[in-house]
Amino acid sequence: MRAMLICDAVFDGIPGVRHAFFTREGGVSRGLFATLNCGLRSGDDPAHVAENRARAAAALGLAADRLVTLRQVHSACAFAVSAPWNGAAIPEADGLATATPGLALGILTADCAPVLFADPVARVVGAAHAGWKGALDGIVEATLAAMEGLGAERRRTVAAIGPCIGRDSYEVGPEFRDRFVAADPVNAGFFRALDGTGKHYFDLTAYVAGRLRAAGVSRIAAVDHDTCREEDRFFSYRRSVLRRQPAFGNGLSAICLERPA
Repeated sequence: MRAMLICDAVFDGIPGVRHAFFTREGGVSRGLFATLNCGLRSGDDPAHVAENRARAAAALGLAADRLVTLRQVHSACAFAVSAPWNGAAIPEADGLATATPGLALGILTADCAPVLFADPVARVVGAAHAGWKGALDGIVEATLAAMEGLGAERRRTVAAIGPCIGRDSYEVGPEFRDRFVAADPVNAGFFRALDGTGKHYFDLTAYVAGRLRAAGVSRIAAVDHDTCREEDRFFSYRRSVLRRQPAFGNGLSAICLERPA
């Protein structure tokens, strides 16, 4: 069986940082949610989701209650966190930052791009949920700002973009492209026309990487996987819509600082 997680070498030279882009493998959920569905609002059996999240946290060397995720709303809202929610309502936002060792920042996706960050000098990590809307509105920059509030600097920060919908799967209409080009004409370069249809393919990974570079991040990596096409490894909202399926699971990406020995 293949590994339940994917790591990126961009973080290899940063001692004390653990991260993972988890696949859908290695969990206990069934059916459309098989197997490592970590989405609290997916409609899956809550006991299965809890076990899946515990397994993911354990892979990072942490207890289940040390994994924090958000009620993601495709916003440009990000903030710093220093402790688990401990029964409090999960806040609505799409980015997190922490300088607290032993606290894993988790992002849930099913085609959107998860982005993980680390400043090796300030010992600050971050995580962002970058769907097209959040990315366009500034979630990357908001997450970097939250990290800066804890002492991070963009020029030192490294970032990795995780598995998301690939450029050959992300077909969009002309109004979608027009929205991006209206925001910045340079964005036209992230689209490839489908001959004679008026539609385009959109490269989400390249767009997010461009936002990271423009924000001042110099070391950027991207995991080369297409969540829509790789059904055995990843959950996909678009795939579920195309098949008219009633539900879909959520994959987890997470990063944390190790506790001192």
